[in-house]
Amino acid sequence: MASPIAQNGPSNLVEPAPAHHDSETSTGQSDPEKPTEPSSPPEKDAGASPGPPPNGGLVAWLQVVAGFFIFFNTWGILSTFPVFQTYYESGELFEASSANISWIGSIQCFLLQLTGLISGPVYDRGYLRLLLASGSFMIVFGLMMLSLCTEYWQALLSQAFCVGIGGGLLFVPTVSLIPTWFSTRIGLAVGIASSGSSLGGVIYPIVLSRLITQVGFPWAVRSIAFITLATFTLPLVVFKIRVRVPKPRAIVDWSAFTDAPFIIFTVALLIIFIGQTVLLFYISFYPENRHFTDTSLAFYIAAIFNAGSTLGRILPNAVSDRIGVFNTMAPLTMLMGVAVFCLLAVHNAPGIIVMAVVTGFLSGVVIALPPVCFRMLTANKAMIGTRVGQGFAIAGFGLLLAGPSGGTILGTVEPLNWTGLWVYAGVTVCASSLILFGLRFSKSGLVIKAKC
Repeated sequence: MASPIAQNGPSNLVEPAPAHHDSETSTGQSDPEKPTEPSSPPEKDAGASPGPPPNGGLVAWLQVVAGFFIFFNTWGILSTFPVFQTYYESGELFEASSANISWIGSIQCFLLQLTGLISGPVYDRGYLRLLLASGSFMIVFGLMMLSLCTEYWQALLSQAFCVGIGGGLLFVPTVSLIPTWFSTRIGLAVGIASSGSSLGGVIYPIVLSRLITQVGFPWAVRSIAFITLATFTLPLVVFKIRVRVPKPRAIVDWSAFTDAPFIIFTVALLIIFIGQTVLLFYISFYPENRHFTDTSLAFYIAAIFNAGSTLGRILPNAVSDRIGVFNTMAPLTMLMGVAVFCLLAVHNAPGIIVMAVVTGFLSGVVIALPPVCFRMLTANKAMIGTRVGQGFAIAGFGLLLAGPSGGTILGTVEPLNWTGLWVYAGVTVCASSLILFGLRFSKSGLVIKAKC
């Protein structure tokens, strides 16, 4: 049987694809949410949607706004880790090497992805409220406990494990829910929601860096916890499941492991995450260590980086609705790898600011487009939570490896090996873009024909 991205199911035999879609955006997949005109009444499927998605309207856009705040408090907090990394490097809270410190951020990122193996199937079973309440509590509680930490292992438990798991309970349900409310504007909707992480990555680093000097680390972290507590209110109120599964699905979709395009994309995403996470973790520490900036400006580099990623999460997604998600993601990922190499030529504050904006814009694609890609590679939309959870859990190993491997390459003896670090990050990103180009080509025949 052909791969889901090779055909649009029986309806395509009687109805041509829209003219503005290429072979990719029409996805060659069976989409129960896409309105069609079948020649005979469709069979009833337990996992089918309750009709075409509204593709707009108050309720649909409220899901996007609620998703914006979920990203604000999950990836937005993760995007603040460069500030934590730089502060922990100072030794004021505890003594640890760069590699050990980066384990905190890496485990936090990894658990946000890995927990999708649980939260995805739980979402498919309709327990959205339970996930929202549990995830919100764990993030707020973890931050409160972090404010009391004085040892490395305490920060590891509270920031890495508690906040990371809490974020994982929220992230996969969010990126699974929003696409079910849209048909032709999925990329734009997910892009707007994911831009919340950019805003969080601007506000949280500024709040943290300013308050650390004014009221100290404990109350700076508590202030962030209070912000998350307030902004979790809207998702708890307005999030609403549109596609319900009448009977429980398997927790693991084993067919995904025989779906070549799905696996290829997941491996490419794993490699992308390695380079992107190295960039995120060390973009602030780099100019301070090389004395391009003082400590105060180094803290703001993280905010500048995340501000740049705001447009990188919206514009490419909007473009992907017209030219295709893989046609958009592959070349932009290649440009991101090239931009990382360009960090080697930076020798002053203006240069690092410009590169923070450029790399931030391009890195936004890595967060905003993968959920759309996973949806395109999933034929049965009733399994979207399970598929997205599996994909991000596997790709999350890249997040786990990135920080410690980057810290090991960087070393502990001055001068630190920044050339090796940026070459490592740039090579991984460029390699992943080549895989994406290969996947795009394979969709024209190689992988699909092999599966027919």
